[in-house]
Amino acid sequence: MHKESQNRLEHFAALKSKYQATQYEDSLPASLLYLILRKLDLGIELLDLESNWLGESQLEETLEAIKQEQQYRLQEFGNLEFEFSKLKSKYKATKHNGYWQSSHLYFILVKLESGNLLTDLEVQWLRATGLYETNQIAQEVKLFTQLKSQYKATQYQDSYPDSFLYQILKKLEVTERLSNSEYNWLINNELFETAEIFQQQESVKETHFAQLREKYQANLHSHVSLSSPLYPILQNIDAKNNLSELEITWLEQQGLNETIIIAQELEQTREFDALRVKYKVTHYEDSSPKSHLYKILKRLELSNQLGEQDINFLKKRKLTEIIEIANEKYASTLKSKIDLRELLNESEINWLQNNRREDIIILAQQKHFAILKRKYGLIDPSLPLEPFYAIMVKLEKKERLDPKLVLQLMEEKLLSPDGKIALAYYRLEAEFYEQEFHRTGNKWDIPTASSYWRKADEPEQALKLTNLDLNQIRESKLKSAISVTRGAAFRDMDNLADAEICAKKAMEYHPDSHQPYTLMGAICYDKGDYIKGDYWYKQAIQRGAKPEDIDDEIKRVVRSTKDENKRHEAAEYLLKKDSQRYAWAKSYLKKSCLEAKKEDD
Repeated sequence: MHKESQNRLEHFAALKSKYQATQYEDSLPASLLYLILRKLDLGIELLDLESNWLGESQLEETLEAIKQEQQYRLQEFGNLEFEFSKLKSKYKATKHNGYWQSSHLYFILVKLESGNLLTDLEVQWLRATGLYETNQIAQEVKLFTQLKSQYKATQYQDSYPDSFLYQILKKLEVTERLSNSEYNWLINNELFETAEIFQQQESVKETHFAQLREKYQANLHSHVSLSSPLYPILQNIDAKNNLSELEITWLEQQGLNETIIIAQELEQTREFDALRVKYKVTHYEDSSPKSHLYKILKRLELSNQLGEQDINFLKKRKLTEIIEIANEKYASTLKSKIDLRELLNESEINWLQNNRREDIIILAQQKHFAILKRKYGLIDPSLPLEPFYAIMVKLEKKERLDPKLVLQLMEEKLLSPDGKIALAYYRLEAEFYEQEFHRTGNKWDIPTASSYWRKADEPEQALKLTNLDLNQIRESKLKSAISVTRGAAFRDMDNLADAEICAKKAMEYHPDSHQPYTLMGAICYDKGDYIKGDYWYKQAIQRGAKPEDIDDEIKRVVRSTKDENKRHEAAEYLLKKDSQRYAWAKSYLKKSCLEAKKEDD
């Protein structure tokens, strides 16, 4: 108890001295002055009563000391706040909004600024508050501090990562060569031990460079400085890296061809080793890149297909695993080609057949079939692969089809006479007979080719082919046939006047043929002169035309009429003439009514 009282007396005396109140006689701890001075020392603001008491007690010097203390504290408060703001900006922590008095950040930043390392808890706090950039700088400061210790540069005070020394030390860490300016900077800043470490590194590298030049036969190169491009090139070779085109060109320019040969042999050896692993032939003894196996594997990488000579080589050495892998790779390549909607060529299909890969052949056919169906307008999803696939493949190859098969499919309504397949078939036939005419001179191929051009919906080609001087032809039947097909082509193009001229000439050339009369009947129906058309059709029947064929012709004429009013008119005429015989014409009346109703709507 006595010791505690003594401590209070000594504390009171110290406070009176600090705040210039020694003239105050009362030195007891229970004094009002002791209470006031203790509050001041703790930074607690005085009450008005307490300030007034000091004045009344004639302690003006104490009041002045208190005023100066408060001014100092206020100034220091501002200084601390300003320093905190500067540190936050420097260490990328401006987004932190905490007050410096209560934030851990101030302490952490001052710690970094003084070159001290952060504890794990402090690092975790930075991460938890989202100060990732600050944490990154802290890690850089840590690395910088470690490098300074490692490379004997601890006397250098600055530990911030933007220091020039930090860049130098990072270069030393990876044994990168310093520039003259960097080396001189170390000397100017009296970092002699750090500079000595650099010189030691250079000495080691010079020895290493000499060894590499000897190892890779590059001693002919006169420039042996570490700044020579040769050193990193030789390091690349020694690190089992492939040389770039630029590096090879530089070696060639220096005449270091032996170095290039060594590098390329090493590169090929590495490639061969990798290929042997890939193709499961590590047991093969010859690992030299000069081995024929290396050439085979390299070709296989490029083409995915083995030649017959390569297969025989592999079979003799019982390396059948390579053949199996190669075949699977090539099959996969063909599958990818099919998936890209590319067609397989004949050699590829032969390979699949020889290797019993019917599954891929079927896949290719199905994909190709789908493409051809779209091209030729076959929308029926249930359409069988055969015979349609074979037909379309032939058409793609410009090969003629079997006319009987085409006719059969049309009769079975599996093929439309106006569809794209039929048109392609007609075009091929037209081209064939036209070529035959030019090859043999047989003029009977002219009307046949012309007829097919018309069916192919290309009457212009028919007119071009039949544009002949018929006076040069002796046979009347042939002249009549040519005139009929030419007139029909004019009719296809709605040129009824020229069509009629051709029909009448055909009658003159061969009066007993029914074809010119059938053509005249069609022309009259096109004109709307149905009675006259019936007259010409009757003349055709008298000359051998079958009545059912004439009925089919009339049906075709009505169907191909573009004018709806004319078609309706023709249908009414035929039904009035014979409603049972021409019952099919009723459908055109219904169509006309529906279309008229749509227009009214």
